[in-house]
Amino acid sequence: MADLRAIEAPFVAVGPSGVAIRDRLKGLTSQDVQVLRVVGDHLGSLASSDLKARCAAALDHDTGQWAERKRALTEVSSSRWAGSITKATHDQWALARRSQLAHIRSLEAGIVTITQRLSLPVGEKGTKKAPGGYHSAQEWFEKTRRLRLLQDRLEQQRADHEAGRVRVVRGGKRLLRTRHNLDAAGLTEAEWRDWWQAKRRFLAADGESGKRYGNETIRVASGGEVCIKLPVQLAHLANAAHGRYVLTSKVSFPHRGDQWRDRVCANRAVAYRICEDVQRGRWYLTASWTIPPVKTVPLEAVRAGGLIGVDTNADHLAALRLDTHGNPVGEPRRFDYDLTSTATHRDAQIRHALTRLLHWAARHELAIAIEDLDFQTEKTREKHGRRKRFRRLISGMPVSKLRARLVAMAAELGITIVAVDPAYTSKWGAQHWKRPLTTKRRPVSRHQAAAVAIGRRALGHPIRRRTAPPPAHQSDEQGHRTVQARSGGPGREEPRPCIPGPRTRFVPPGRGANAGNQDAQHRSERPAEHTQLMLGL
Repeated sequence: MADLRAIEAPFVAVGPSGVAIRDRLKGLTSQDVQVLRVVGDHLGSLASSDLKARCAAALDHDTGQWAERKRALTEVSSSRWAGSITKATHDQWALARRSQLAHIRSLEAGIVTITQRLSLPVGEKGTKKAPGGYHSAQEWFEKTRRLRLLQDRLEQQRADHEAGRVRVVRGGKRLLRTRHNLDAAGLTEAEWRDWWQAKRRFLAADGESGKRYGNETIRVASGGEVCIKLPVQLAHLANAAHGRYVLTSKVSFPHRGDQWRDRVCANRAVAYRICEDVQRGRWYLTASWTIPPVKTVPLEAVRAGGLIGVDTNADHLAALRLDTHGNPVGEPRRFDYDLTSTATHRDAQIRHALTRLLHWAARHELAIAIEDLDFQTEKTREKHGRRKRFRRLISGMPVSKLRARLVAMAAELGITIVAVDPAYTSKWGAQHWKRPLTTKRRPVSRHQAAAVAIGRRALGHPIRRRTAPPPAHQSDEQGHRTVQARSGGPGREEPRPCIPGPRTRFVPPGRGANAGNQDAQHRSERPAEHTQLMLGL
């Protein structure tokens, strides 16, 4: 146990704190599209200027500068548009700051790994805990050059972080780089330009409780009419009173439409965002609002009726039902998905697999136990070296998106999600549960065995099984039980000691497999060996 890392206790995952729904703006006229583009381009240019000013202020920014920027934006738009722009700017700057810090941590980890491997002789084999030396002198030389490159990058990133400098691209760095590879992306310059302008538009407004329909800037009535408050410089485009433009399209929000309608009728805050899908030629409106945190169920109450252990893999979810004692019940289940196509296809595949899993859990009224995975530290190039296939495998697993979507979907069905530490679940599951659960008619995979390990850890039971009992008539008829120690018992994850020699009742005192502290065992009398020691015999 001294060589194993500390295992965190399982916990009940907290439910979502917000809701976002989307509907298509159908039937827009050419004038509606033109107005949306003009307003979005105007506000997008203001957002770019505000982001530039915020990045220039760096760490010297204060509330006074924020108020000054907001006053300058109010003169060319409105106070509410200015508030939405400055808030979005601060969120974007903070996100870039966090990403910069994560990049620094990644560079530090890579430098430590390369330095450790360079200190070893060429060709020395590694262990499970630490990689060995490099395979050849040529690779060793190339890694010395890469070490210098990473050190230079780290020095630059640290200097930027200390000075508060961040690098942000409105519209996305990936789309910006696509401009130099149009042939590979299959785009013309005009198509890329339309896509770039659409990404840089700003048509988002925060909600405000107490105002009509919960939003004064982008107002959506309970019947679905969409009305936009135009900036001051574009007030001549209005087709309604008070400088507003009413779109010909109406929204209905098929998903969660009743919840949205209850909010707008009660004048509760709802935030809206309008965006254009250039590839499809469509416009969408997204509504979002915050919800009170869902009261979590105590872990002991979740464990009372058992649960379902789920192992996350690159192409499927392996699930198996366990009772309250940690024993597998019923047949293992597998929920497949395909992550080899577009982002929309991958998202649909994950959603479909999670839907089937949640419906199965709802039928049995059970909670779901899943690993609290985080591959951010495992995706580094230096950690796995030449194992490119494995690196692509873990990089393609959308663990964060899958976990967030699972928690959100489970909250709607009233299903509790228990997150457990992923340490050793696959290893111990395959070692201790794959073979006992396998039969001639039902082969059990290592992923399904890992699901058992995950479920047992969520229930508070140990994963590893003790050494199997000896055959009958070599010791007691029943032999030593393979049951586990209690969850609070010390050393409950340790296997029985392997002592050479026959395991019979005639083993000399102090030499048997269970000759430790026999007073701790449930026996009616004190052991003879202990009694003799007390009497001084």
